[in-house]
Amino acid sequence: MKKGLLRKAAALLLSLLLAAAALGSCTNKQEPAETQKSVQESSETASEKQEAPETAETAADAESSSETAPEEEPKFHKLHVEGINLVNEKNEPVQLKGISTHGIAWFPEYINEECFHQLHTEWGCDIIRLAMYTQENMGYTTKNGDPEKMKELIDKGVNLCTEEGMYVLIDWHILSDGNPNMHKDEAIAFFDEMSKKYADHDNVLYEICNEPNNCQWDVIKAYAEEVIPVIRKNDPDSVVIVGTPSWSKLVQAPTYNPLEFENVMYTLHFYAETHKQSLRNDAIDAMSKGIPIFVTEYGISDSSGKGIANTGEGDLWTEFLDENHISSCCWNLSNKDETCALIKPDCTKTSGFTDDDLSDSGRWLKKYLQK
Repeated sequence: MKKGLLRKAAALLLSLLLAAAALGSCTNKQEPAETQKSVQESSETASEKQEAPETAETAADAESSSETAPEEEPKFHKLHVEGINLVNEKNEPVQLKGISTHGIAWFPEYINEECFHQLHTEWGCDIIRLAMYTQENMGYTTKNGDPEKMKELIDKGVNLCTEEGMYVLIDWHILSDGNPNMHKDEAIAFFDEMSKKYADHDNVLYEICNEPNNCQWDVIKAYAEEVIPVIRKNDPDSVVIVGTPSWSKLVQAPTYNPLEFENVMYTLHFYAETHKQSLRNDAIDAMSKGIPIFVTEYGISDSSGKGIANTGEGDLWTEFLDENHISSCCWNLSNKDETCALIKPDCTKTSGFTDDDLSDSGRWLKKYLQK
């Protein structure tokens, strides 16, 4: 009988254990997939409803910010000539102030990144003139000249100016070859190549004959009428600067028979110890008759590049330039032993100039450019 009771108790205990196990299995059972999906979608919808107002508000803020943000200033203005002024896209007068190299075949070392950066950021220079002699020793058209090397230097100079945010003037620097037609064919080929290469550079200007001499304006004009169309074919809107008779002093000469091209300016050169109020009067007369002037070269020495540094007369000239929005490049970036050189002859640096490294002309020019 005891054995029977024990069997009944064991069976009852087993039943209880199985019931407990079944109950636990039901409690841990996952919800159906459809139920889970419904809960997840409901949660996402609620989240989207909360985020929606913030997203719309952010978009509105972005649109408002876009509308009120000032227009970004272009790195270079597309310059052109309007009346007697060099102007930007809004026809506002632009006055460029900068420095001319000496002959790049003679002083190539100053065409370097550190030098151009210092002239731009510390001095306030915004244009560099790359002077390439044509007939002087080692000039572009001479037997001992190296045209390819000079074009490499020009390319280096243009690229450095572009990176630095400066304008650049490519100068066909005639001097002893006073009549520009003497090397007209070489000039045409040169400017054809340059204007093709830099057609997309808004910061490149062209000076097609530095200082014509011992020839009249009609001779210079005939030369310009052949060279300018070559540039215009490749770079239709570029600014071209044309020299005037007597080493670019007779700026009134074109008033009687000006060139019939747009975006053309005429060269005036002065050296303050030699050229004074009478030449400024000539410039005033030329401008009154519609001649736009660009001073592509000047100094405060005498016209030979030597003599004293006449800072007082130089100040009168720069006041005149500023009053009339006339752009200019000061001669010259070198340590040549002459008054008009900006660097002292005993300074061998090619960048990192201190005031002690500068000549009287250099210190005077730095002060003017920093105004």
